[in-house]
Amino acid sequence: MHASQAATVTSPADRAAPPRRRRSVGSVYILLLALSVIFVGPIIWLVLAALKTPAEWVAIPTKILPDQAQWSNFTHALTDINFPAYALNSLFLSTVYATLITLSSAAVGFGFARLRAPGKRTMFLVLLSTMMLPQVLTLLPTYVMFSRIGLVNTYWPWVLWGLGASPFLVFLFRQFFAAIPRELEDAAIVDGAGWGRIFFRIFLPLSRPVLMTAFLTSFTWSWGDYIAPALLLDVDRTTLAVAITAWYEDPHGNPLPTVQAAAAGLYVLPMMLLFLFAQRYFIRSVVSSGVKG
Repeated sequence: MHASQAATVTSPADRAAPPRRRRSVGSVYILLLALSVIFVGPIIWLVLAALKTPAEWVAIPTKILPDQAQWSNFTHALTDINFPAYALNSLFLSTVYATLITLSSAAVGFGFARLRAPGKRTMFLVLLSTMMLPQVLTLLPTYVMFSRIGLVNTYWPWVLWGLGASPFLVFLFRQFFAAIPRELEDAAIVDGAGWGRIFFRIFLPLSRPVLMTAFLTSFTWSWGDYIAPALLLDVDRTTLAVAITAWYEDPHGNPLPTVQAAAAGLYVLPMMLLFLFAQRYFIRSVVSSGVKG
Protein backbone atom coordinates (compact mmCIF):
# COMPACT_ATOMS: atom_id res chain seq x y z
CA MET A 1 0.00 0.00 0.00
CA HIS A 2 1.37 3.40 -0.95
CA ALA A 3 1.91 6.04 1.71
CA SER A 4 -0.66 8.36 0.12
CA GLN A 5 -3.27 5.60 0.18
CA ALA A 6 -2.47 4.76 3.82
CA ALA A 7 -2.95 8.38 4.79
CA THR A 8 -6.47 8.39 3.38
CA VAL A 9 -7.60 5.20 5.14
CA THR A 10 -9.89 5.99 8.10
CA SER A 11 -11.41 3.69 10.65
CA PRO A 12 -15.20 3.21 10.98
CA ALA A 13 -15.08 5.12 14.27
CA ASP A 14 -13.47 8.13 12.61
CA ARG A 15 -16.05 8.12 9.83
CA ALA A 16 -18.91 7.94 12.36
CA ALA A 17 -17.61 10.75 14.60
CA PRO A 18 -18.73 13.78 12.55
CA PRO A 19 -22.41 12.70 12.36
CA ARG A 20 -22.48 12.05 16.11
CA ARG A 21 -20.94 15.44 16.72
CA ARG A 22 -23.49 17.08 14.48
CA ARG A 23 -26.33 15.30 16.29
CA SER A 24 -24.89 16.45 19.63
CA VAL A 25 -24.70 20.07 18.46
CA GLY A 26 -28.23 19.83 17.10
CA SER A 27 -29.51 18.53 20.44
CA VAL A 28 -27.84 21.43 22.25
CA TYR A 29 -29.48 23.95 19.91
CA ILE A 30 -32.88 22.32 20.40
CA LEU A 31 -32.44 22.47 24.18
CA LEU A 32 -31.37 26.13 24.03
CA LEU A 33 -34.34 26.95 21.80
CA ALA A 34 -36.73 25.27 24.24
CA LEU A 35 -35.21 27.16 27.19
CA SER A 36 -35.44 30.42 25.25
CA VAL A 37 -39.15 29.86 24.66
CA ILE A 38 -39.66 29.17 28.37
CA PHE A 39 -37.79 32.32 29.41
CA VAL A 40 -39.35 34.58 26.79
CA GLY A 41 -42.86 33.19 27.36
CA PRO A 42 -43.71 35.37 30.39
CA ILE A 43 -42.59 38.50 28.55
CA ILE A 44 -44.77 37.63 25.55
CA TRP A 45 -47.69 36.95 27.89
CA LEU A 46 -47.12 40.35 29.56
CA VAL A 47 -47.17 42.20 26.23
CA LEU A 48 -50.33 40.39 25.09
CA ALA A 49 -52.02 41.15 28.41
CA ALA A 50 -51.12 44.82 28.03
CA LEU A 51 -52.91 44.89 24.66
CA LYS A 52 -56.20 43.39 25.89
CA THR A 53 -59.40 44.94 27.15
CA PRO A 54 -60.56 44.22 30.73
CA ALA A 55 -63.29 41.95 29.31
CA GLU A 56 -60.72 39.92 27.36
CA TRP A 57 -58.58 39.70 30.49
CA VAL A 58 -61.31 37.95 32.50
CA ALA A 59 -62.78 35.98 29.58
CA ILE A 60 -63.24 32.22 30.04
CA PRO A 61 -61.77 30.43 28.19
CA THR A 62 -58.75 32.69 28.14
CA LYS A 63 -58.17 34.63 24.93
CA ILE A 64 -54.53 34.45 23.92
CA LEU A 65 -54.63 37.17 21.29
CA PRO A 66 -56.65 40.38 21.67
CA ASP A 67 -59.29 41.13 19.05
CA GLN A 68 -57.88 44.62 18.71
CA ALA A 69 -54.66 45.89 20.25
CA GLN A 70 -55.37 48.40 23.02
CA TRP A 71 -52.35 50.69 22.73
CA SER A 72 -54.19 53.19 24.92
CA ASN A 73 -53.28 51.01 27.92
CA PHE A 74 -49.71 52.27 27.61
CA THR A 75 -50.95 55.86 27.52
CA HIS A 76 -52.98 55.26 30.68
CA ALA A 77 -49.96 53.63 32.30
CA LEU A 78 -47.96 56.82 31.76
CA THR A 79 -50.70 59.30 32.72
CA ASP A 80 -52.91 57.67 35.37
CA ILE A 81 -50.11 58.01 37.93
CA ASN A 82 -47.06 60.26 38.07
CA PHE A 83 -45.04 57.67 36.16
CA PRO A 84 -41.99 59.90 35.41
CA ALA A 85 -41.61 60.99 39.04
CA TYR A 86 -41.71 57.44 40.38
CA ALA A 87 -39.33 56.34 37.63
CA LEU A 88 -36.88 59.07 38.67
CA ASN A 89 -37.15 57.93 42.30
CA SER A 90 -36.29 54.38 41.23
CA LEU A 91 -33.44 55.62 39.02
CA PHE A 92 -31.94 57.75 41.79
CA LEU A 93 -32.18 55.04 44.43
CA SER A 94 -30.83 52.32 42.15
CA THR A 95 -27.91 54.45 40.93
CA VAL A 96 -26.82 55.52 44.42
CA TYR A 97 -27.17 52.01 45.83
CA ALA A 98 -25.42 50.34 42.89
CA THR A 99 -22.50 52.78 42.91
CA LEU A 100 -21.88 52.50 46.65
CA ILE A 101 -22.26 48.74 46.91
CA THR A 102 -20.03 48.16 43.89
CA LEU A 103 -17.18 50.25 45.33
CA SER A 104 -17.54 48.89 48.87
CA SER A 105 -17.69 45.29 47.63
CA ALA A 106 -14.62 45.87 45.46
CA ALA A 107 -12.71 47.25 48.44
CA VAL A 108 -13.66 44.30 50.68
CA GLY A 109 -12.90 41.81 47.91
CA PHE A 110 -9.50 43.44 47.42
CA GLY A 111 -8.76 43.05 51.11
CA PHE A 112 -9.67 39.38 51.14
CA ALA A 113 -7.68 38.71 47.96
CA ARG A 114 -4.44 40.64 48.53
CA LEU A 115 -4.00 41.54 52.21
CA ARG A 116 -2.65 39.22 54.86
CA ALA A 117 -4.34 39.02 58.26
CA PRO A 118 -4.93 36.33 60.90
CA GLY A 119 -8.33 34.67 60.57
CA LYS A 120 -8.92 36.01 57.07
CA ARG A 121 -10.14 32.68 55.69
CA THR A 122 -12.55 32.21 58.61
CA MET A 123 -13.93 35.72 58.14
CA PHE A 124 -14.42 35.02 54.45
CA LEU A 125 -16.37 31.83 55.20
CA VAL A 126 -18.54 33.73 57.69
CA LEU A 127 -19.18 36.37 55.03
CA LEU A 128 -20.21 33.74 52.49
CA SER A 129 -22.48 32.05 55.03
CA THR A 130 -24.57 35.23 55.25
CA MET A 131 -25.66 34.59 51.66
CA MET A 132 -27.80 31.78 53.05
CA LEU A 133 -29.92 34.16 55.14
CA PRO A 134 -33.24 34.98 53.42
CA GLN A 135 -34.08 38.66 53.19
CA VAL A 136 -37.42 38.20 54.90
CA LEU A 137 -35.60 37.00 58.04
CA THR A 138 -33.91 40.37 58.54
CA LEU A 139 -36.80 42.50 57.31
CA LEU A 140 -38.50 43.23 60.64
CA PRO A 141 -35.29 43.89 62.63
CA THR A 142 -34.09 46.18 59.84
CA TYR A 143 -37.31 48.18 59.89
CA VAL A 144 -37.24 48.49 63.69
CA MET A 145 -33.62 49.65 63.62
CA PHE A 146 -34.20 52.29 60.94
CA SER A 147 -37.40 53.54 62.59
CA ARG A 148 -35.67 54.03 65.95
CA ILE A 149 -32.88 56.13 64.43
CA GLY A 150 -35.30 58.15 62.29
CA LEU A 151 -34.39 56.91 58.82
CA VAL A 152 -37.86 55.77 57.71
CA ASN A 153 -39.22 57.82 54.77
CA THR A 154 -35.66 58.72 53.74
CA TYR A 155 -33.18 57.27 51.26
CA TRP A 156 -30.48 56.77 53.90
CA PRO A 157 -31.18 53.03 54.33
CA TRP A 158 -30.08 52.46 50.73
CA VAL A 159 -26.91 54.45 51.36
CA LEU A 160 -26.11 52.36 54.43
CA TRP A 161 -26.87 49.12 52.57
CA GLY A 162 -24.60 50.26 49.77
CA LEU A 163 -21.74 51.03 52.15
CA GLY A 164 -22.17 47.61 53.77
CA ALA A 165 -21.12 45.68 50.63
CA SER A 166 -22.70 42.50 49.27
CA PRO A 167 -21.39 39.00 50.08
CA PHE A 168 -21.97 37.81 46.52
CA LEU A 169 -20.20 40.80 44.97
CA VAL A 170 -17.36 40.53 47.49
CA PHE A 171 -16.88 36.92 46.40
CA LEU A 172 -16.93 37.99 42.74
CA PHE A 173 -14.28 40.68 43.26
CA ARG A 174 -12.19 38.48 45.52
CA GLN A 175 -11.97 35.78 42.87
CA PHE A 176 -11.02 38.30 40.20
CA PHE A 177 -8.39 40.12 42.28
CA ALA A 178 -6.84 36.84 43.46
CA ALA A 179 -6.07 35.93 39.84
CA ILE A 180 -4.07 39.11 39.13
CA PRO A 181 -0.29 38.46 39.08
CA ARG A 182 1.44 39.57 42.27
CA GLU A 183 4.26 41.12 40.25
CA LEU A 184 2.08 44.17 39.54
CA GLU A 185 1.46 44.68 43.21
CA ASP A 186 5.14 44.16 44.14
CA ALA A 187 6.28 46.65 41.49
CA ALA A 188 3.88 49.27 42.83
CA ILE A 189 5.08 48.72 46.41
CA VAL A 190 8.70 49.12 45.28
CA ASP A 191 7.72 52.44 43.68
CA GLY A 192 6.33 53.60 47.02
CA ALA A 193 2.61 53.14 46.38
CA GLY A 194 0.36 52.40 49.34
CA TRP A 195 -2.53 49.95 49.37
CA GLY A 196 -5.07 52.65 48.59
CA ARG A 197 -3.18 53.77 45.51
CA ILE A 198 -2.63 50.17 44.41
CA PHE A 199 -6.36 49.52 44.70
CA PHE A 200 -7.54 52.63 42.86
CA ARG A 201 -4.77 52.94 40.25
CA ILE A 202 -4.10 49.28 39.37
CA PHE A 203 -6.78 46.86 40.51
CA LEU A 204 -9.93 48.88 39.81
CA PRO A 205 -8.96 49.76 36.21
CA LEU A 206 -8.18 46.10 35.56
CA SER A 207 -11.55 44.99 36.90
CA ARG A 208 -13.79 46.91 34.50
CA PRO A 209 -15.83 43.84 33.38
CA VAL A 210 -16.47 42.86 37.00
CA LEU A 211 -17.23 46.46 37.96
CA MET A 212 -19.80 46.73 35.18
CA THR A 213 -21.34 43.39 36.10
CA ALA A 214 -21.51 44.28 39.80
CA PHE A 215 -23.04 47.69 39.06
CA LEU A 216 -25.70 46.34 36.71
CA THR A 217 -26.53 43.42 39.02
CA SER A 218 -26.98 45.65 42.05
CA PHE A 219 -28.84 48.24 39.97
CA THR A 220 -31.27 45.51 38.93
CA TRP A 221 -31.68 44.38 42.54
CA SER A 222 -32.68 47.86 43.65
CA TRP A 223 -34.77 48.63 40.56
CA GLY A 224 -36.84 45.47 41.01
CA ASP A 225 -37.16 45.63 44.79
CA TYR A 226 -40.72 46.01 46.06
CA ILE A 227 -40.56 45.08 49.75
CA ALA A 228 -38.05 47.66 51.02
CA PRO A 229 -39.63 50.73 49.33
CA ALA A 230 -43.13 49.63 50.35
CA LEU A 231 -41.98 49.25 53.95
CA LEU A 232 -39.69 52.26 54.35
CA LEU A 233 -40.92 55.01 51.99
CA ASP A 234 -44.03 57.15 51.88
CA VAL A 235 -46.17 57.88 48.82
CA ASP A 236 -44.08 60.77 47.50
CA ARG A 237 -40.70 59.06 47.87
CA THR A 238 -41.62 55.53 46.86
CA THR A 239 -40.44 53.76 43.72
CA LEU A 240 -42.07 52.69 40.49
CA ALA A 241 -42.37 49.07 41.60
CA VAL A 242 -44.71 50.06 44.46
CA ALA A 243 -46.66 52.55 42.36
CA ILE A 244 -47.40 50.00 39.62
CA THR A 245 -48.82 47.42 42.02
CA ALA A 246 -50.95 49.82 44.08
CA TRP A 247 -52.36 52.78 42.21
CA TYR A 248 -53.91 51.75 38.90
CA GLU A 249 -57.63 51.73 39.67
CA ASP A 250 -60.91 52.56 37.94
CA PRO A 251 -63.34 55.15 39.41
CA HIS A 252 -64.89 52.42 41.59
CA GLY A 253 -61.56 51.46 43.16
CA ASN A 254 -61.14 48.22 41.21
CA PRO A 255 -57.65 47.37 39.90
CA LEU A 256 -56.89 47.73 36.20
CA PRO A 257 -54.80 44.63 35.38
CA THR A 258 -54.35 45.47 31.69
CA VAL A 259 -52.98 48.92 32.51
CA GLN A 260 -50.78 47.35 35.19
CA ALA A 261 -49.45 44.93 32.59
CA ALA A 262 -48.65 47.85 30.26
CA ALA A 263 -46.88 49.68 33.11
CA ALA A 264 -44.95 46.52 33.99
CA GLY A 265 -43.82 46.23 30.38
CA LEU A 266 -42.51 49.79 30.47
CA TYR A 267 -40.95 49.03 33.86
CA VAL A 268 -38.87 46.06 32.68
CA LEU A 269 -37.89 47.60 29.32
CA PRO A 270 -34.88 49.55 30.68
CA MET A 271 -33.51 46.42 32.36
CA MET A 272 -33.80 44.43 29.15
CA LEU A 273 -31.98 47.12 27.19
CA LEU A 274 -29.26 47.31 29.86
CA PHE A 275 -28.74 43.57 29.71
CA LEU A 276 -28.54 43.54 25.91
CA PHE A 277 -25.98 46.33 26.08
CA ALA A 278 -23.85 44.81 28.84
CA GLN A 279 -24.11 41.06 28.30
CA ARG A 280 -20.51 40.87 27.08
CA TYR A 281 -19.37 42.24 30.45
CA PHE A 282 -21.26 39.45 32.23
CA ILE A 283 -19.48 36.85 30.10
CA ARG A 284 -16.05 38.42 30.67
CA SER A 285 -16.57 38.66 34.42
CA VAL A 286 -17.67 35.05 34.70
CA VAL A 287 -14.66 33.87 32.69
CA SER A 288 -12.16 36.03 34.58
CA SER A 289 -13.60 35.28 38.04
CA GLY A 290 -13.35 31.52 37.98
CA VAL A 291 -13.13 29.71 41.28
CA LYS A 292 -9.67 30.08 42.78
CA GLY A 293 -8.58 28.84 46.14
